[in-house]
Amino acid sequence: MHACHLEGIALWTPSLPSHAHAARVWRGVAAAVDPPAPRPAPALLAPTERRRAPDTVAIALAVAADACNAAGADPTSLPSVFASTEGDLVISDYMCSTLATEPRAISPTRFHNSVHNAASGYWTIATGCHAPATSLSAWRETWAAGLLEALLQTEDAGRVLYVAYDIEAVGPMRTVCDSRGAFGTALVAARERSERATHRIEWRTRERRQGDELAPHARHAAGNPLARALELHAAVAAGVTGTVCAPLSAGLTLELTLEPVGA
Repeated sequence: MHACHLEGIALWTPSLPSHAHAARVWRGVAAAVDPPAPRPAPALLAPTERRRAPDTVAIALAVAADACNAAGADPTSLPSVFASTEGDLVISDYMCSTLATEPRAISPTRFHNSVHNAASGYWTIATGCHAPATSLSAWRETWAAGLLEALLQTEDAGRVLYVAYDIEAVGPMRTVCDSRGAFGTALVAARERSERATHRIEWRTRERRQGDELAPHARHAAGNPLARALELHAAVAAGVTGTVCAPLSAGLTLELTLEPVGA
């Protein structure tokens, strides 16, 4: 069993535009946002860049900044892990259709934003961070795989930012990854307990078993590959000791036990 500490957490979906709002929804004192919230506008980017940035970048940078603010963490020196199931599916659809019909018309800006590590690149440039940045994908187990990578990195780095994001698929891309809606989640995990710590997290990997797929809170982002992350947000919001399971593969599960600091 390994352990670390949660120092800050952030969330954005069109119906749950912050972790605090989601917590109020789960307590029954607020309703999901309707009509849906517009995409976030990360203050880290200059106005021109903010307008040009794709949804993936806007969402990822917004939750990353919120998590760092909640943790009181300096992003300029914070190693990071960014995870996305399929990257920017809208730009991927544009790239494929343009290459098939008029390849010389490819937009350099959209090509630049098509790479899987675009969001992490924007983040490190906007914050001036020179710490290592990891970008990964693991299909339907992307959220758990990215979280495991971040937790492992805390053992050497001490403190790590983890960001996961996905948007809705369009066009033929839906036959490859039927992602629905938009989703962004981020947290800061630390090896040692600090005054900012809100929860102690004990974690381990184990054999996957029946019941690990149950994710009742994921209905709030139904159809998005990262919806399972809402189980962690709900456990944090509950304020009591609880366990969250997230499948890593056909045979492995990441199991986390969260205990509020001071409990």
